[in-house]
Amino acid sequence: MDKNELIKKAYALAKEQYAALGVDTEKVLENMGKVIISLHCWQADDVGGFEIPNAELSGGGIQATGNYPGKATSLEEMRADLEKVLSLLPGSQRLNLHAIYGDFEGERVDRDQIEVKHFQSWIDWCKKQGIGIDFNASFFSHPNADSGYTLSSKDESVRQFWVEHLKCCRLISAEIGKQLKSPCVHNIWIPDGSKDTPIDRNGLRKILKKSLDEAMEIEYPKEYMKDAVESKLFGIGAESMTVGSHDFYMGYAISRNKMICLDNGHFHPTEQVGDKISACLQFLDEVLLHITRPVRWDSDHVVTLNDDVQLIASEIIRNDFFDRVNIGLDFFDASINRIGAYVVGTRAVKKAFMIAMLEPTSKLTEFEEAGQNFERLALLEELKTKPFGAVWDYYCLQENVPVGEGFIADIQEYEKKILSKR
Repeated sequence: MDKNELIKKAYALAKEQYAALGVDTEKVLENMGKVIISLHCWQADDVGGFEIPNAELSGGGIQATGNYPGKATSLEEMRADLEKVLSLLPGSQRLNLHAIYGDFEGERVDRDQIEVKHFQSWIDWCKKQGIGIDFNASFFSHPNADSGYTLSSKDESVRQFWVEHLKCCRLISAEIGKQLKSPCVHNIWIPDGSKDTPIDRNGLRKILKKSLDEAMEIEYPKEYMKDAVESKLFGIGAESMTVGSHDFYMGYAISRNKMICLDNGHFHPTEQVGDKISACLQFLDEVLLHITRPVRWDSDHVVTLNDDVQLIASEIIRNDFFDRVNIGLDFFDASINRIGAYVVGTRAVKKAFMIAMLEPTSKLTEFEEAGQNFERLALLEELKTKPFGAVWDYYCLQENVPVGEGFIADIQEYEKKILSKR
C-alpha cells in the first residue's frame, strides 16, 4: 500500500472515531477553508525592510536575534521565498506588509511621503497569488523614533511627521483593499514609552489620543480598509511605561469603533489572549490577533502548537467568531531557516484550529451546564489522544501540500539551491 493509501486508510479510521463523538470530520475539512492566516513579511528578512539597501533593524523596542544565512535582501528574493512558503501551506493565506517594505526602486522616500505607487508591485503580485494584503505603519528604525516617542512625542515636528506617516498608510491600505476587493486590515503599533519611571504619563497619553484622532479623521469604507490599534505591556527601552497600554487602546477602540489588536506576546506571561477574545467582542465588532510565542517575554519565537495558541483557536471555534476575528502572525526568528520558521509557525496555528473544530463542543457544553465537571474534564483529556494527526495528514493530502514532515526535505532543497547562494 503506497503512502497516500495509508493516509486515506488512517483518515477513514479517525473519521469513525470522531463520528462516535458526534463530530463530522468532512465538515471540519470544509470549514478549514475559513482559517485564513496573514503572513508577516518581516520574518523573511529580520524586519529590515527596503527603505535602505542592506538595512539592519534598530531601535523602537524590536529586536531580531540570530544570523542564519540566506535571508531575503531584495523584493525579488522576498517574493520568491513567500511563494515557496505558500506552496507548502494548506488552505488560504494573506500577506501582511509593513510600510518599510515598499518598492522604492533605490529612491530615498521618507515615511511621510510614501504613496500607493510604492506598493503597487505588491498589489499586482498578490493578485497573481490570489491573496489579500494587510498593512502596518512603521514607527521604528527611523531618526524620528530615536527619542522613544512617535505619535506621543512632545516635539511637535516629530509628532506631526508620524501623524502624516499614519495618514499615508491608511490611504495606501484603503487603495489596497479596493484593488484586491478584500478589506485591508491596517494595524498601528508604536514603541512609545519610558525606560525608567515617568512623571507625565497623562500628558503623553493625551498627545497619543490627539494624534490618532488627527490621523484617522478620514473614514474609509470598511470594505476597503479596517483600522486596528495594538497594545503592549512593555518593550525594549520602554520597560517602565508604555503609552499605548491595553487599557488605553481598549478605550480608544471602543470609543472610536476601531479594532483592538491582541498580540499574545504583549501581556504578562500569566495572561491568556484566548480569554480576552470573548471579553473584547462584547464591546467591539471585530478584533485582530497577532499570534506569536513569547519565551519569558515578548521574544516573538516561532509559533508552536501550545496551550496558549490552542485556547485562542478554541475560543474562536466554540463561539463561531470567524467573521469577527482577523488572524495574523508576528514572529521573527533569525536563528533558523526563515522559510522553515514560516511553515512551522503557520501550520501550528492551522493545527490548533483543526483540533478545536474536532471538539464535540455541544457535548462538553452539556456537561458544563449540568455541573458535570468531572465528565467535562475527562472528555477533554480523552480528546488529546484522539487521532487528530490522521485528519491533518488527509487535509494536507487534499490540499496537495507536503504531508507530515515532508515539507522539511522541500525546505532543505530550497536552501541548498537558493538560500545558500545569497
